[in-house]
Amino acid sequence: MSASPESQEQQVTQWVEGLLGGKIVECERQARWRPAWYLVVERGAERLPLYFRGDRGLQSGGQYQLEHEYSILKILGESGIPVPKLHGFCETPRGILMERVPGRADLSTAVDAAERDSVQDDYMRILAEIHALDIGPFQAAGLTQPSSSTEMGLADFPIWQRGYARSQARPDALLAYVTRWLHENVPASEASPSFVCSDSGQFLFDQGRVTAVIDLELAHLGDPAADLAGLRTRDLSEPLGDLKRATRRYAEITGRPIDHRLVDYHTVRFSIVTPLAIAPIIARPPPGTDIIQYLCWYWVYARAALEVIAHMRGIDLSWPDEIEACPNRYSPAYDVLTDSLNPTGAEEGFDAYRLQTASRLAEYVRRVDRYGPAIDSADQEEASAFLGSRGQDWLQTEQQLEAMVTEASAGNEEDWIRFFHRRTCRQDRLLSPVMRELQNTRIQMLD
Repeated sequence: MSASPESQEQQVTQWVEGLLGGKIVECERQARWRPAWYLVVERGAERLPLYFRGDRGLQSGGQYQLEHEYSILKILGESGIPVPKLHGFCETPRGILMERVPGRADLSTAVDAAERDSVQDDYMRILAEIHALDIGPFQAAGLTQPSSSTEMGLADFPIWQRGYARSQARPDALLAYVTRWLHENVPASEASPSFVCSDSGQFLFDQGRVTAVIDLELAHLGDPAADLAGLRTRDLSEPLGDLKRATRRYAEITGRPIDHRLVDYHTVRFSIVTPLAIAPIIARPPPGTDIIQYLCWYWVYARAALEVIAHMRGIDLSWPDEIEACPNRYSPAYDVLTDSLNPTGAEEGFDAYRLQTASRLAEYVRRVDRYGPAIDSADQEEASAFLGSRGQDWLQTEQQLEAMVTEASAGNEEDWIRFFHRRTCRQDRLLSPVMRELQNTRIQMLD
């Protein structure tokens, strides 16, 4: 969707009115990075609350076409799974028109512990039902069944790996290391292939029950353990409650014990998919990119992957010492920029989102000015312990590290995990004031 937001909105409203034969009386752009609109259509005495889910585009880090999600929603709805009712697929601009289901996301907004537990139980019941569905209709829609234990373990990771290889803009030793680790540690699985949501834990709820399962663009056929892993990564941005409790409930419903190491592997795999998908965008952001959100996703999910590997291996991790701010003669200009972009509170809707995006970016570059050189120096110093010498700059160092971690004898796993973890921690602190829902998040361990 390359047209302006205003042009896109006009196209959307014209298409919706033509499709449904009514008149749009309410239209609000959703305040987020992805193009989407809340709509209300009047058709005689009928009022239809609708949601237009726009295409994120393959250039936004995605690897699945939007038609993939449309087909899946259709099959799930026909199978009795609570998903939004579909009204149609728009070609220009690309998007799915569906009903706007009552409810809200994020279990931290539950009225009390009783409602939180009730919703969690309901979702785990639905997830078990999803995993028990016949995979035939999904295969007919184009989903591929894994044919080996290795394919079950890696799931759709090769798709993301190929996408990264096509668009990689600069060396990234961390991604190279975790990618190698995943290929070297594929677990055996006795499960039969099931339909899995992949990016699980996304749903709306109201009055103690799930009203709709949503956001299924990454769904595929694979190991049900992948969806238990997906709950852990989703919990980083949308709290889902006690996941030990949730997985115990799933085991009770299905009658199958939880293989924690298998779930851990899939957690590492799915966690690192996000950095793998967005690293090229961070290196060369297209105009209008919410670069801060992408940076937060990259570093939080990369850290999560490393922390789960450490948990699997019994490696103790600790955060590095705080980096002290070092203002310079250019710093006052960043202070003025930050102050000038502070939201006033008078902005609303998508305009408020755009100003908040600019404000977060200004605060980030202000902190980069004060902390960036010291962070880079600490990273370079630690890297020299592996390389034997200090690189000329960060790019040369990263190239050398990437080459080293892809070699057969890359060295001690414990040392590498701690090294990369300290890197992610420094970036986490740098981003901390602008991380919003990802601030101070930690991946939940299940055992």
